[in-house]
Amino acid sequence: MGDATDQLSHWLGPKATGVLQSGLGNLPEFFIGIFALRAGLLDVVRAALVGSILANTLLVLGLAFFLGGLRHGPQKFGADQTRMMATLLVLAAAAIAIPTIATSPGGPAAGHDVELSVVVSIVLLAVFAASIPFAVGMGGGGGAAVGGAGRGGEQTAASKMGAIPATADPAFVERMWPATLAIAMLLIAGVGAAFVSEWFVDALQPAMSTLGMSQSFAGLVVVAIAGNAVENVVGVQAMLADNADLAISVILNSSLQVALALAPVLVLVSLFMGGATLTLVVSPLLAAALAVTAILAVVVVIDGESTWLEGVALMGLYVILGASVWWGPRIA
Repeated sequence: MGDATDQLSHWLGPKATGVLQSGLGNLPEFFIGIFALRAGLLDVVRAALVGSILANTLLVLGLAFFLGGLRHGPQKFGADQTRMMATLLVLAAAAIAIPTIATSPGGPAAGHDVELSVVVSIVLLAVFAASIPFAVGMGGGGGAAVGGAGRGGEQTAASKMGAIPATADPAFVERMWPATLAIAMLLIAGVGAAFVSEWFVDALQPAMSTLGMSQSFAGLVVVAIAGNAVENVVGVQAMLADNADLAISVILNSSLQVALALAPVLVLVSLFMGGATLTLVVSPLLAAALAVTAILAVVVVIDGESTWLEGVALMGLYVILGASVWWGPRIA
């Protein structure tokens, strides 16, 4: 998937590629959520949804900043697009925090967890749908090179898509995959990763019991990291290759798709699965963690530059949050 993402970015640019790759990369997370809901692991699913946002925004982005900074020094990326993604991340944090506060004892929506979660889910899906054309439309000119004209003003097929100039090194063009092959490889890798999700959930409960792992820790850390392993690798690889725009697009788009699409879809799907219904109401700790993460992400990316020390700060906060849920309720 890393190779296919890199190849596709030359055709579509980093922003559109990040949206597509993040969607495919979140397939395992979706299936893990479905199978975990069928197994009655509501607390694990809630923690995993929040944990996916935290893992991508803190651990993966932090690791990418750290390793990329050590290899290349300060790295720059498009500030306009990252500011918009950071804004949507703040919205996502509010969409979790507000239902949690409003449905607490004495709150205005106390006892209406499901109803409020459904309303918030529909709003989030509408915002997500509105954000896709913006994200893809802003991504036409940001590949490894800027499109250009060759002799006589003619352009190659890739150049017309805004990525590869006609004057590019022929050896480089020869190494490129066709766009259809890159997309096909992304689909195959994404579906292949999704197939192991049921096995993962089947093994999760015995592992939690054997290791004395709390449900919150399992969801926030183990499931979140496993479900987002694809983006973890691709984002860090891109930063190490000094393709900061692609890395930021893949990592932050993954967080946004979990918050704006995956979580609302699972809430709505759970209404028709029978049994307990998934809601967006989480523990005060998880709501606060998400809010702090969104604020820190805005501060870090708003200047359009990353350093290895910012990466250390992001990873440090993730370790603190992971440690805070280790001692939660266990599965006997």
